[in-house]
Amino acid sequence: MQSQVFKILAKLNKMLLPSYTKRQLDLSKASKFQLAIIGWRAYVTMRALD
Repeated sequence: MQSQVFKILAKLNKMLLPSYTKRQLDLSKASKFQLAIIGWRAYVTMRALD
């Protein structure tokens, strides 16, 4: 049940949130908000893969 929720969240993240790897964002120059988005996407992806 929990993994299904994270799989749905991962699909929503892919559709709604920007992909900073495609934009070749330098992490040292990223704002706090951009780092928060990167962290959230990583967290949801890791939980969806379990």
